[in-house]
Amino acid sequence: MKLQTKIPLKQASNLIDYDSRLVLLGSCFSENIGTIFSEFQFQTVQNPFGILFHPEAIERFIQRSLDDYHYDAKDVFFHNERWHCLDAHSRLSTPVKEVLIENLNSKSVSGKAAILEATHIILTLGTARGYRFNETNRLVANCHKLPQDQFSKILFEVKEVKQSLTNMVNLILSVNQKASIIFTVSPVRHLKDGFVENMQSKAHLIAAIHQIKTEEVSYFPAYELMMDELRDYRFYEEDMIHPNKTAIAYIWDRFKSVWLSPEAEKTMEAVSKIQRGLQHKPFNADSIAHKAFLQKLETQKAILQRRYQHIKF
Repeated sequence: MKLQTKIPLKQASNLIDYDSRLVLLGSCFSENIGTIFSEFQFQTVQNPFGILFHPEAIERFIQRSLDDYHYDAKDVFFHNERWHCLDAHSRLSTPVKEVLIENLNSKSVSGKAAILEATHIILTLGTARGYRFNETNRLVANCHKLPQDQFSKILFEVKEVKQSLTNMVNLILSVNQKASIIFTVSPVRHLKDGFVENMQSKAHLIAAIHQIKTEEVSYFPAYELMMDELRDYRFYEEDMIHPNKTAIAYIWDRFKSVWLSPEAEKTMEAVSKIQRGLQHKPFNADSIAHKAFLQKLETQKAILQRRYQHIKF
C-alpha cells in the first residue's frame, strides 16, 4: 500500500563534493540547508546580509557586492536605539553606526569573493510580496519596524520576478561561468499576507523560475516537497508556519540525493563520526581505553584534514 506520493527527482550533473565552494542566499531554506552544510564542514558562505525574502533584495546584494558598492552614513538610519540598513536583515543592526557600516562593507567584499569562487550558488526565494520605501521608491530587504505608512506593499508580477532572476543569473555568470545556480522556493508560508495571497506569491516565484531554467540554472522543489510529500501539520513547528526539524531533515535528504556526490556522503559520515567522538564524555578521562580512543580520534582528524585543509574541528 502506498501512503505517500513521491516527487520524482533526477540526479544533477555537477555534483557537490568537499572541494566545492557554496554560496547560499535568500530565505529560510538557505539558512536551514546552509547550517547543515556548515555542520558537515563544507566550504560555505551563507547570507552575509542575513535572511533576504524578496528576489529584488537578493539581486541588490549580488549587484552591489559585484560593483564594489561602498556603504556609508547615507545608507544607514537610527531607530529604536539601533542603527539599521534597509538592504540588510536586522541581525546586522547594531547600537554603533560605524560598526554597522564596517560590517556592511566587509560582508559585501566577502560576498563578492565568494560569488567569484563559487561552484554552486543556491538562491532561495521567500515571497513575491515586498515593501517599497516611499521616500526612495526602492524595495527594501527589511522594514526594521519603521512605521508602516513609510512603505507601500507590492506584489511582483511574474514578469517582474523573472526579470529580477534573469538579472541575478546574468550578474553571476558575467563573473563566474563555472557556477551552477540552484533556485528554490522557501516552504515557509507568509500567512500574514493571507492564505490566498501567500499561494499567489509562491505561484509567481515558481512560474518565473521555470521561465528562466537553462543548463546553468536548475530548480530544486523544496516547496513542493513540503506541500506534497510532507502534507501533514506534524511536520510544522508550533506556529504551523515553519517546517520542523523532521521536515528539514527530510528535505535535506532529498536534496542530498540530487546534488551530493557519493564521495561527499562518505566524507560526511567520517566528519559526523569525529564530531560524535569529540562530544563523547568518558566515565574515566585518565583510563587507558579513553586515551586510546582520543589517539584514534586524532588520527582520523589528521587523515581528513590532510585531504581537506578547510576542515576544522
